[in-house]
Amino acid sequence: MHRYLRAVGFSNVQKREEYEKLLRFTVECYQTEETAVTADGEEFSERRKAFAEQMGLIVRGVSDERNEFHPEYCVPYFTGKSERFYEDMVIERHAEKESYAGVCDDMNLGVSLIFYLQNVTEYLNRKRYGRMDKATASLILSGLSVEGKILMPVCQKMPVVSEIKASQERSQMIQAAREGDEDAIENLTLEDMDMYSMISRRITDEDVFSIVTTHFMPCGVECDHYNVMGEILDTELLENNMTHEKVYALTIETNEIIMDICINQKDLLGEPKAGRRFRGIIWLQGLVHFEEKW
Repeated sequence: MHRYLRAVGFSNVQKREEYEKLLRFTVECYQTEETAVTADGEEFSERRKAFAEQMGLIVRGVSDERNEFHPEYCVPYFTGKSERFYEDMVIERHAEKESYAGVCDDMNLGVSLIFYLQNVTEYLNRKRYGRMDKATASLILSGLSVEGKILMPVCQKMPVVSEIKASQERSQMIQAAREGDEDAIENLTLEDMDMYSMISRRITDEDVFSIVTTHFMPCGVECDHYNVMGEILDTELLENNMTHEKVYALTIETNEIIMDICINQKDLLGEPKAGRRFRGIIWLQGLVHFEEKW
């Protein structure tokens, strides 16, 4: 069973029999279906069933010669609302099954961003017909979480305009460093050393979460899992129309990346409100809007 089923309101699915029943229901009562042909020549399909706005289940499988659908696996999904443009995006297949991971560089993080691809059949069709441009694509990021906390905000000492300017300058330096600029590499190294010294001084008298206001970093051994903390911009309480469980949809800003996170009300410690902060571990998903070639 998928660990993140509870994030979309299926915390009551504990046994294999319950999971199989939910799988059959999704296969038979799906709302949309998309089909593609894999590299092995199989007819591969995605069947989606929404249980609330933006969230639901995806069942992926293959069809045989008699056009009978055979499910292979089921994953929960949550679709965000904030779209961001990326260049040089690469999509690779997972080894064990017909699922894919996307990789793109984000200047605000300074590292590669790895996410689980939601629209696999669209990618396969564009790749088959030569219309998939990996260099230009817009991406909607979202995260599923099964553990999270609400933290209070901290007083920002730096003016907003100065903070934005400093962030833009740092992004430009990171880009220059990636292109081999030695001065940029040296400046980034000095900035990191100054940051380390500042944190070392303040940590003796302050709590770490009053110093670090936001973070986005890999978590565990799975490459698409992240430990995030960010300011809550908006909250919405959704209800799974099958189990009637309450699920929070949180829009957060972390390291200047805006994304939506889905978490079961049972798994969130604290009351989310705009201005407060969310901290938790997420499974990062991405819906890619591929650019057409002209």
